[in-house]
Amino acid sequence: MRYEIIGEPLPVVICYVENGESLITERGSMSWMSPNMNMETKAGGFGSAIGRMFSGEAMFQNIYTAMGGDGMIAFASSFPGTIMPFHIEPGQEIIAQKSSFLASETGVSLSVHFQKKLGAGLFGGEGFIMQRLSGCGVAFLEIDGYCKRYDLAAGEQLVVDTGYLAAMTSTVQMEIKTVAGLKNKLFGGEGFFNTVLTGPGSVWIQSMPISAVAGALSGFIPHGN
Repeated sequence: MRYEIIGEPLPVVICYVENGESLITERGSMSWMSPNMNMETKAGGFGSAIGRMFSGEAMFQNIYTAMGGDGMIAFASSFPGTIMPFHIEPGQEIIAQKSSFLASETGVSLSVHFQKKLGAGLFGGEGFIMQRLSGCGVAFLEIDGYCKRYDLAAGEQLVVDTGYLAAMTSTVQMEIKTVAGLKNKLFGGEGFFNTVLTGPGSVWIQSMPISAVAGALSGFIPHGN
């Protein structure tokens, strides 16, 4: 498969596939395609479907296959930001924010990832339930806003506000910690908790989480009686 990612701030990934080659995507993600791309909707097993539902994706996925020759299919971002390609291999799994999966080759498996630590489970918010991408192949994720990558050495840490973590390699440890000081908690405007990421591994930070945008706009939306 060849692909190109074009367009800002609403990018699209255009994939060029060979005859018989398939791509998996969530429903509603396909934007345009050549007429020989055949679609088939599958759940991929009850356990997998339930896992996708918990991780913010649809229970069913669409599989597009090039029939009778090479094909082309495009997947567009649903929010201003970035489409990032990730090369998934055994032992190089990616943990991503829920609802970030856009499309992938059929060798990539999508499952739910729960934070194991109690603090992360109770207070992690958007970081509590994430997606795990495993298997082998290229996957495309939607990143909200601008994307910044950090490569953390063993023991090196990065403190991130909840919701700004887009993705990380599975070797990175995630922990939720409270903000120090009562005055900081009440009047700092940054919430009560931060996410602490500890290397080794890579993390991808997004500059404009959808949740932050929704919160900023809520005060301008009139509410009915």
